[in-house]
Amino acid sequence: MTFGGFPPSALRLYEDLAADNRKETWRLRHRERYERDVRAPMDELAAELGTFFAESAGAGGPGGVRVLGPVRDTRMSRDKSPYKTYQGAYLDLLPCLGLWVHLDRHGLYASGRWYPYAGAEVARYRAAVEEEDGGAELAAIAGRLEDQGFTLGGDRLKSRPRGVPADHPRLGLLRHRTIDAGRRIGPDDGLHSARAGELVRETWRLVRPLLDWAAARELTPQPRERGVDAPS
Repeated sequence: MTFGGFPPSALRLYEDLAADNRKETWRLRHRERYERDVRAPMDELAAELGTFFAESAGAGGPGGVRVLGPVRDTRMSRDKSPYKTYQGAYLDLLPCLGLWVHLDRHGLYASGRWYPYAGAEVARYRAAVEEEDGGAELAAIAGRLEDQGFTLGGDRLKSRPRGVPADHPRLGLLRHRTIDAGRRIGPDDGLHSARAGELVRETWRLVRPLLDWAAARELTPQPRERGVDAPS
């Protein structure tokens, strides 16, 4: 089947889950609605995205766009709520670098993400931002994305990295330890129609220059970097 949007009941499901996230309630009230109104449309959207981004899917390995399950991993979390309050799907281009989309009670969110797990990758990122050419290129990419309605989020220092002056022209970019550049697709943007898929595809295409910038500078995991402490 082709993707035709998410029904209003999909958003209501996540409103209900925010109020009652018990396993018994999921089994009796939420599971059937989840499978019909959330998982089925997300599977259709993932298949559609995989077709449009077939070349990128090859770079991400077998499986193309992958859809996450509804159960939370609570082992390392104080919050023991058993079910996610969103439905996510992703396409990895390289390790720790890829495209993301999720549905929650507010609508869809689509983005490009760089999420390193080693300090060496963050150090390489900051060195690239410090370079005149590389830093200016990233600043230009970020500026264009913001003009197109993107928010540049991610994990960021509240102050600044060691040794970086307060008046550095790219201090905002240097604060990042991860990057999530994305934008929202709400009910009024065509969420309940095939238009939602078009907007996700457009978002993924627009954010590719940022991901390509990171890939060209080898800011993804390298051998023997697991376990390296993240820099402050």
